[in-house]
Amino acid sequence: MRWCLRFFVICLMGSALAAAAVAQVRIKDIADVEGVRENQLIGYGLVVGLNGTGDKLNNNVFTRESLIGMLERLGVNTRDQVASLSTKNVAAVMVTAELPAFARSGSRIDIAVSALGDATNLTGGILLVTPLLAADGEVYAVGQGALSTGAVAARGAASSVTRGVPTSARIANGATVEREVAFQLDKSGTMRLGLRNPDLTTARRIATAINATVGVISRATDPRTVTLALAGRDPIDTLAAIENLPIEPDSPAKVIIEEATGTIVMGANVRISTVAIAQGNLTIRVSESAVVSQPGPLSNGTTTTVPQTQIQIDDQHDRKLGILTAGVTLRDLVASLNALGVGPRDLIGILQSIKAAGALHADLEIR
Repeated sequence: MRWCLRFFVICLMGSALAAAAVAQVRIKDIADVEGVRENQLIGYGLVVGLNGTGDKLNNNVFTRESLIGMLERLGVNTRDQVASLSTKNVAAVMVTAELPAFARSGSRIDIAVSALGDATNLTGGILLVTPLLAADGEVYAVGQGALSTGAVAARGAASSVTRGVPTSARIANGATVEREVAFQLDKSGTMRLGLRNPDLTTARRIATAINATVGVISRATDPRTVTLALAGRDPIDTLAAIENLPIEPDSPAKVIIEEATGTIVMGANVRISTVAIAQGNLTIRVSESAVVSQPGPLSNGTTTTVPQTQIQIDDQHDRKLGILTAGVTLRDLVASLNALGVGPRDLIGILQSIKAAGALHADLEIR
């Protein structure tokens, strides 16, 4: 008996420790260093080598002119034979990429390729040299390589099958970085941490944890920002010392409803006041069936069908009126509504009614 009691206490302690560990996250997982960010790149290029699934040159002027310009740069003059250009193996595409922070010249990045004209399939194509520009108009990378769509498209005389999107493709390590973004992290005297989910309580907890570990160097300036005054400290060493500090983030009470899919997400801090809930609908079912009527023996009657109607009324009288007391938690709310047999669609209407009654103490966001 003592052994069982001791084992039960150990299990409870382990569960409490596990719950406490789950509630904490690292600073690096909820905050970013200001200035350390990715940059979007975009470019326009040509894909060749398609199996007759490229752009129709007569319908896509930009593809035709790009093809002519590319051939002229390679020493091939096709201006006099524009009307005879009828290849379907070329497609104009837009190329996009994400330039990571601290990417150095010569490093490789992934690129995404999307058809711009009326090409039907990019499978098997090869992207020609394509400069990738940033918002400042400068070329930061150059892309080229064989495309991978991961899609399957088959067409017959009477039907066709398509899996995936054959007009979009990717090239792993398909671009080479040619220009670096100037940013020196080790020369920063003051840095700021930006919270991904702004919250004043979380920002203050981060500042408190940092000051307790490396000295009083931080303070929360707003719900999104924690400022670090390095004062001669090494920025790299300081960030390495604080990025793994455990923090218990706080979050506002919010209920998010996606009406299109019937998805409902509720935060752990959602509370409601005392409210009574009754849910039910009147359903009337009318079913028609035909019954065969046979005449009696030795009679002059004929066989015929007689319609038969059945009417069922379901007023859902078994549904009860539920009362939720003040200050119930998310678990209590869900358990009570499940006990009433409420589905996701009905739950959306109930939550909206509770909010309208002023009993739901949370932000209700409907998408």
